[in-house]
Amino acid sequence: MILKKSGSLFVLLCLVVMIFFSFTQKGYNVNEKYVVNQLANLNRAFENLDKAAEDFKKAKIGSEALQKVFLETREEYKKAEFFLTFYHPEYVNSHLNGAPLLHIEKETSNPFVVEPEGLQVLDELLFSEELHHKKYEIASLSKKLMNNYALLYRKIGARIPDTKYSLTAMRLQLVRLFSMGVTGFDTPGSVNALPDAVASLTGMQVYFNQYHVNVSKQEADAVNKLFNNAKGFLTAASSFEKLDRFSLLTLYIDPLYKRLGNLQGVEKSEFLERTTAWNPSSESLFSADFLNPYFYTLLKKEEDNDNLKTLGKTLFYDPVISNDGKMSCASCHQPEKGFADGMPKSLSNIKGKTVLRNAPTLLNAAYADRYFYDLRAFTLEQQVEHVIFSTDEFNTAYEVILKKLNKDARYSKQFQNVFGKKEVITRDKVSKALASYVLSLQSFNSPLDKYVRGEQGTIPQDVKNGFNLFMGKANCATCHFAPTFSGLVPPLYTENESEILGVFEMPNTKRLDPDEGRLNNRIASENAWIYEKSFKTTTIRNVGETAPYFHNGAYKTLEEVVDFYNNGGGQGVGLSVQNQTLPEEKLNLSDVEKKELIAFMKALSDNSFK
Repeated sequence: MILKKSGSLFVLLCLVVMIFFSFTQKGYNVNEKYVVNQLANLNRAFENLDKAAEDFKKAKIGSEALQKVFLETREEYKKAEFFLTFYHPEYVNSHLNGAPLLHIEKETSNPFVVEPEGLQVLDELLFSEELHHKKYEIASLSKKLMNNYALLYRKIGARIPDTKYSLTAMRLQLVRLFSMGVTGFDTPGSVNALPDAVASLTGMQVYFNQYHVNVSKQEADAVNKLFNNAKGFLTAASSFEKLDRFSLLTLYIDPLYKRLGNLQGVEKSEFLERTTAWNPSSESLFSADFLNPYFYTLLKKEEDNDNLKTLGKTLFYDPVISNDGKMSCASCHQPEKGFADGMPKSLSNIKGKTVLRNAPTLLNAAYADRYFYDLRAFTLEQQVEHVIFSTDEFNTAYEVILKKLNKDARYSKQFQNVFGKKEVITRDKVSKALASYVLSLQSFNSPLDKYVRGEQGTIPQDVKNGFNLFMGKANCATCHFAPTFSGLVPPLYTENESEILGVFEMPNTKRLDPDEGRLNNRIASENAWIYEKSFKTTTIRNVGETAPYFHNGAYKTLEEVVDFYNNGGGQGVGLSVQNQTLPEEKLNLSDVEKKELIAFMKALSDNSFK
């Protein structure tokens, strides 16, 4: 799940103070203002939770009473979440509602492991079989949560934030609600996702009606109808597993996202452009332009053009950039195979030898903040450099490549057409060209995308069923987040997850693959035991074209992959896997459900580059 690297408390406090002074006093009676009231309600809720946890520790109340207070507290938090996470994202993730997983913080370049804290941690503890053995831990975490929020609450005070970005904050909350809320990511123990989603919608709706009084009655009625119908739909669901998430998305969440976007208008914000890849101008969670690809690359949008992309494509398919002139980028990333190569592990430049791992697809590869299975590269350009310098791959250096290219009349002309007649070919220009081509390999026009956007009239029922399983019972979307269906974490989409699954050497051996993954990525600040056998969560878009699967390419079919997850990974079959992040509980998917899940994944295919 999310592995956050938060700064010092001093830095966080400075951030809070800065945000505090960015608020504007409106001259309203603050006691009538929703945000102030809700933040006060949440403060009281955290105090009540702290008291209940103390009473539980002293055996004054039972577990059910404590769980009830906790769920009430979470719902109060959900009403204010859109506001808190927009203005204080790092603080909230670090101290109020971060994932219940160990993470690292840096002291100089050395990592140290930090215990998680916040609502998700308590959710997992309070609804576990160990509840009665964790009384002191629960009390301690509840008090810490109360104090962490009180610190933020005092800094915010009675000031009302400028409503300029309130609709933007609501739209991001809709993304969070659908991609993390109703999937169960936020509620790992209680699975109280549906009441939480109702509370979240309620908080936004009340805020909308109090602060956006200048909206026409017709628009306000339309927005309120969507809010009310979405809440009714969630309330009517018989259980977490039975919720029809496909209908929730297409009938309520996406239309509300679009309508609020129309009211918001195109709001240019340097703050948003710096802090998130999300595109406020997008009209759907499944829009092709939902994310800004240039957020992830050193290449700027104004630098990119068709001529640069064409030049990058030429370089991509040309073996001249390898040492022996026999290997190109396309050797391991073939268009007809989803820009993978169909091999368990790609062939190296040495006869009879392979590289360390399976070749992942390059479709949508640009949408990431870290590259390779072990996350050792921090930019798309750096990823290319690793291949160039690798003795098993291109086994060369930029100096050699540039000498070849500058002597080639064909390339000299192409580079001059793009960069200017007097310019020599440089490392920066080669990087920009390759980045332009890889960035162009975008894939957000699958049958499922088109149906959600209203561009396609029908979609098979088994695909809808598979989508609902993926987003719910099968627990896939808690790591493969919509709409990229990768480990790029919503709603800001600025950080990649890595997971410990307990992958086998071969599907039926029940022997763990020996690859240590992220632990051996040679990044000193990540040399921590919690990354042993941890690998990047890759996209499942176009997964039907990119077999075999996992970092070792040992799984030949999607059926084998689904069975692996259905059994709870390595721990699920009794192996000892240190810090496995995949839940070990079996999913109990039926044969029909497995087929529907695969039908959905195959409906995410959109390789128009064959």
